[in-house]
Amino acid sequence: MSQTVRVTKQFNFEAAHALWNYDGKCKNIHGHTYKLFVTVSGTPISDEADVKHGMLIDFGDLKQIVNREIVNVYDHALVLNKKSADESFFKIPHLFDRFILTDYQPTCESMVIDFAARIKPHLPEGVRLFSIRLYETENSYGEWFADDNK
Repeated sequence: MSQTVRVTKQFNFEAAHALWNYDGKCKNIHGHTYKLFVTVSGTPISDEADVKHGMLIDFGDLKQIVNREIVNVYDHALVLNKKSADESFFKIPHLFDRFILTDYQPTCESMVIDFAARIKPHLPEGVRLFSIRLYETENSYGEWFADDNK
C-alpha cells in the first residue's frame, strides 16, 4: 500500500530589498537573513532496484534545484520592483553587481509566489511542490500552499 509523505528542506540566504511607493520604513533599502522551507509531497519510490528506493526525493536533489533556482540567485542580492529602479543607481559597480529587478513588489508574500513558480517545473515526476515558507524575520513569514493555488 503506497502512502503519501512530505519532506522539507531548509535553506538560508541574505538579501536586501526596498518596497516601492510604500508608506513605512520598508521603503528604504534594508536586508534580511531569509529562511526558506521547501516542502514536497508524493509517494516514496517502491522499486527495490532503484538506488533511491524508499525516498520521495533525494534531499541532495532538492538542494540542487532550490540552490540553482533561488539561493544562488538571491543570496546577497538587492531586490527591487522595476518601477523603483533608476538606471543610474546601478552604475556604481563596486556597490551593485547582484541585483534583481522584479515585476512585482518584493514582499515576502510575492517572493513565495515567485519561488513556487521557479521550483515547480524542476521537480521530478511524481514529486509535487506542497508548500513554501519564507521567514523574513525570526517572527514573520509568508507561505504558499499548492492546495490554495489550484
